[in-house]
Amino acid sequence: MRAPVYRLEEETEADWWEVEALYDLCFAPGRTALSSYRLRDGVEQVRGLCHTLRDADGILAAVIRFWPVDVGGRRSLLLGPVAVHPTRQGEGLGALLIRESMTEAARLGWERVLLVGDQPYYRRFGFRKLDNVEMPPPTNPDRVLGAALRPGAWDGVAGQVTKVDVPGGN
Repeated sequence: MRAPVYRLEEETEADWWEVEALYDLCFAPGRTALSSYRLRDGVEQVRGLCHTLRDADGILAAVIRFWPVDVGGRRSLLLGPVAVHPTRQGEGLGALLIRESMTEAARLGWERVLLVGDQPYYRRFGFRKLDNVEMPPPTNPDRVLGAALRPGAWDGVAGQVTKVDVPGGN
């Protein structure tokens, strides 16, 4: 039996409704009420880092998005959400999207990535708890994680995570 073939592509405006439907399927109905969504409101996602993964029939299997944020006055990436269709979970698609997107982020000159998530899952991608970084409430501080895309990128970075209004750049 052959493994499924997937096509990794940059998310386009035409993908928006389908991507949102996958997020709705994978996450709780109140997902947009989370504090991380306040950091995304009215801010353009980072083009070139938001990807879709489709099977050979063009069916959406997984997605990932990134947003620019400020952390203590330092530009950073906010990863998320990443979602894998329930029928495709366990195939490593989320890991593929995270690795490919973070590699591309480093190539584009980004230095650090932030997310709110489970450390046991994200540790394998280089994410560690950020003790001096504060997400807007009501975020559990134990779930605020960061990964350096270049050595030492999180050294000395501390403070509030705030919204930026610069579209998509680094």
